[in-house]
Parts: sequence; structure tokens; C-alpha cells
Amino acid sequence: MRADAQTEGNDATTRIYRVLATVPYGRVITYGDLAQMAGYPRAARLAGQTLRKLPRDTKLPWHRVINAQGRISLPEPDAARQRARLEREGIFLHNGRVDLLKYRWQP
Repeated sequence: MRADAQTEGNDATTRIYRVLATVPYGRVITYGDLAQMAGYPRAARLAGQTLRKLPRDTKLPWHRVINAQGRISLPEPDAARQRARLEREGIFLHNGRVDLLKYRWQP
């Protein structure tokens, strides 16, 4: 068995993408939640860096990830894209924030 075959599918990127794929419609998670669920506690920045590498045409629900204050962290025009996608799922921002008590997904 090749050494890299043992870790295939278990690297940080794959683990983060797998968790991201499970975030349900109409719910959000924070970058910290995403990292934690992928097995990287206290690695919110790792989650953010990983999401930045997603291809533009990805089918993964990247728009369901927000920061710990319930805000969109992306610069414009990506923030507008994220806000529009969230609104299509019934998640609305009030005063620039998502209500985490209402919409946060915690399996």
C-alpha cells in the first residue's frame, strides 16, 4: 500500500468539503463550526482558506458559511452573491447579521 493511500480522502480540504456538503438548505454554520466538525477545532481560518480555493462553479453550499458574529465575511461582489443565495433559502440578514439562534445548524 502506498503511504499516501492511507491518508487519501482524509486531508483537511477533503474533510472540510465533506462537512460543507452536509449543511442543510435554509441553515448556516460558522467557519469555526465547519472546522470543528471536520476535526480541526479552533481552525476557523483554515476553513476560510479552504473555501477560498473552491472553484467558482462549485455545487458545494459555500454560501451557508458565515462568521461567528453572523456576518458575511466576503468582500463585494461575492458578499452580494452570498446574501442573495441565503435570501433564496429564506435566510435574511437583519442589520447585516444572520440570526444564529434561528438558522445555525448544529447536528
